[in-house]
Amino acid sequence: MICRSVCCGAMTFRAQDAEGVVVLVTGLGAEDAIGDYVRLGDADAGSRGSKWSLIWWWLRVVLLCVFLCAAAVPLVIFVGPLIIRKVIVPVLNWETRTFSRSVLVLLLFASIALFPTFLLPSSPCMWIAGMTFGYGYGFLLIMVGSLIGMSLPFFVGSFFRHDLHRWLEKWPKKAAIIRLAGEGDWFHQFRAVVLLRISPFPYLIFNYAAVAANIKYGPYISGSAVGTVHEIFITIYSGRLIQSLADATNTGVFLSMQQIVYDAIGFCVAAAATAAITIYAKRTLRTLQAEDELS
Repeated sequence: MICRSVCCGAMTFRAQDAEGVVVLVTGLGAEDAIGDYVRLGDADAGSRGSKWSLIWWWLRVVLLCVFLCAAAVPLVIFVGPLIIRKVIVPVLNWETRTFSRSVLVLLLFASIALFPTFLLPSSPCMWIAGMTFGYGYGFLLIMVGSLIGMSLPFFVGSFFRHDLHRWLEKWPKKAAIIRLAGEGDWFHQFRAVVLLRISPFPYLIFNYAAVAANIKYGPYISGSAVGTVHEIFITIYSGRLIQSLADATNTGVFLSMQQIVYDAIGFCVAAAATAAITIYAKRTLRTLQAEDELS
């Protein structure tokens, strides 16, 4: 139906047609009216298009995961046992022969706490902590060490605040996201830090860059603790999985079918959870950034 409104002084005329078009015409006279056409079906078409784009996006994600899994199968079957036998098993044997558990605790704790200050990854130390101490003591060891490892760069970076500002200017997009985290009240900063920790934003860089964004230490360390819990559990799980494969390779005993199924399901759940959390964090950060630009 076409509704045509023509304002001629105080008079309004409406005409109807069968094309489903709305025509709004304003002017001083009917002869001057041209009108702007707006299709009623455009909104529905836009919503259908957005739904199809979302479905297509998820389809591409699923296809990418299937492709990566298919590519990983030969690596796991042929390359994985070789790496475990030549690298991981000798390292584990050397570790157990050289250090006692108390000395190993001190070494792992110091590595996890100090490596981030020098921009060195501490994930291998977390794997060893998970292999050696499991989910209980291993989680406590990694969490306390990580909190110190995230605090030291924060305090060290406070002495180089102006240099960090100039350094961030080289990457304006990342700088905009970090500055967004420094705005608002305590809870806003806490939420932004949690999202940045679970997003793909570089972990070691954010330890220093948080100072340049004027984030307070309270929401920074609280948000960092919450945002790294899932990563610690996944690191411990992957370490335990590597250890079970190393033990099976070292002793020459194959894993039982039940253990293989359990490990496969656990790995898929961990990978899916990581992907879901990361996607949620990225979308929420984009939403916060868009709201900040509009305000």
